[in-house]
Amino acid sequence: MAKSEFMYVTYINTTPQKLWKALTTPEFQKQYWVGMQIKTDWKPGSKWEMVFPDGSIADQGEVLEFKPLKKLVLKWRNFWKTGLKDEGYSRCTMDIEPAEEAVKLTVTHTIGKDKSKLIKAVSGGWPLVLSNLKSLLETGKVVKQKSDCRN
Repeated sequence: MAKSEFMYVTYINTTPQKLWKALTTPEFQKQYWVGMQIKTDWKPGSKWEMVFPDGSIADQGEVLEFKPLKKLVLKWRNFWKTGLKDEGYSRCTMDIEPAEEAVKLTVTHTIGKDKSKLIKAVSGGWPLVLSNLKSLLETGKVVKQKSDCRN
């Protein structure tokens, strides 16, 4: 089966505990997700939603794996843009590994569709989000605070 994939690897000068907290806590998420946050109870099988600052749903899906300090896997579907929503569900995996004095974060976003518009879209969004996350954890500030990705 043909598929599309986006992978991003970054090394962050932090601990696995601080990175995990940033990935799973709404007050951190709002800072590096340009105002958006994830709503869920983080239990495998639970629904999750990415919510815009105005309360509308950007993305949603299911928590597939939740291994604190190591791995987070989400079934992911865009809900605000018809062309992306029509592609169905994708899979986003976040792997965390200690790397000497830093932490290696690998984000892999895949879908079982060749030349996916969703993967093209997330390949533009993930670098900003992950740059913000890295900067926030290392300096206390994000690279870019506000953006409306709906435009």
